[in-house]
Amino acid sequence: MMDKLFKPFLDQLCIDLSNPLPGRDAQYRMAPAPRRGDDLYYDTPPTNARRSGVLVLFYPYFEQLHIPLILRPTYDGVHSGQVGFPGGGYEAGDLDISATALREAYEEVGIQSSQVTVLGQLSPLYVFASNNLVHPTVAWTAKRPIFHLDPREVDKLIEAPVLDLLNPANQRREEWQLWGRVAQVPFFRIQDQTIWGATAMMLSELFALPAFQSIKGGVQSLR
Repeated sequence: MMDKLFKPFLDQLCIDLSNPLPGRDAQYRMAPAPRRGDDLYYDTPPTNARRSGVLVLFYPYFEQLHIPLILRPTYDGVHSGQVGFPGGGYEAGDLDISATALREAYEEVGIQSSQVTVLGQLSPLYVFASNNLVHPTVAWTAKRPIFHLDPREVDKLIEAPVLDLLNPANQRREEWQLWGRVAQVPFFRIQDQTIWGATAMMLSELFALPAFQSIKGGVQSLR
């Protein structure tokens, strides 16, 4: 039933992901400005960059599309206390970078890969702060997953309705002290959580795809 309800959207999304992607221009719409130092240096992965995979999973919940996000615990690291997608570093046993995303999503929040259909990938995004080249895998599951959180990796699960993320009222910009300078930082604000940086940039490219344009314009609804 849910597959039928969301089929037009999912069909268009598959087409979008198989076509040329919006890429860096769309990512930069949610990037802090000014960028730190030289864009080419900070946005170009070096040869020793770690490949990572994250999972952008759509699922129905109360007849709305949702995406699971996680709040990282506080720890001694650059992504401490930040909101992101489930994911992590590529390992030798992974068949490909989508397998990395699925494995990490299972380890962190219990998403079963057997229940997930991979739709495609967004553009890779280099994260200078952690020297990770992040590959977002976009996927779908017909039922809300039964989540099991690993407390070492996840402080909180955020089930984000797509309509809330697309709502302009939840897309903000503030002046922060960042990297030793004043920066204008765009972010999503939902469920008392701030989604910024690389995660916001990946969402920005996702929402630039044609599948989302009529939703933004209010022509159609996912409800």
